[in-house]
Amino acid sequence: QVQLVESGGGLVQAGDSLTLSCAASGGTFNTYAVGWFRQAPGKEREFVAGINWSGGSRVVADSVKGRFTISRASARRPVYLQMNNLEPEDTAVYYCAARLNFNSDYVGQGQIEYFKWGQGTQVTVSS
Repeated sequence: QVQLVESGGGLVQAGDSLTLSCAASGGTFNTYAVGWFRQAPGKEREFVAGINWSGGSRVVADSVKGRFTISRASARRPVYLQMNNLEPEDTAVYYCAARLNFNSDYVGQGQIEYFKWGQGTQVTVSS
């Protein structure tokens, strides 16, 4: 049973960078697309970025475009979310999620499309 494990969160200052990692435990997620979502206190969970099974197709939310980059070296490797020029508004719990996606360029942005979720990692950006 594949589990998703996030890491890399922490407390940083505005303008700093962080890289979050989403790895598969107990198996591989080489047939899965992976999405990053975040939930700030008192707000709905929102889509941040997603990448298809091969890494050839990516989608980034407008709210973080130009600052956040999602990547994966190959279908079997972890998925990374590189976050640059962080702002206090980026403070949230960040979750990675997976959906079956083999041999497709489609990257879903809806939470309901993802069936497997990690526990989340806290990112706090101070001003």
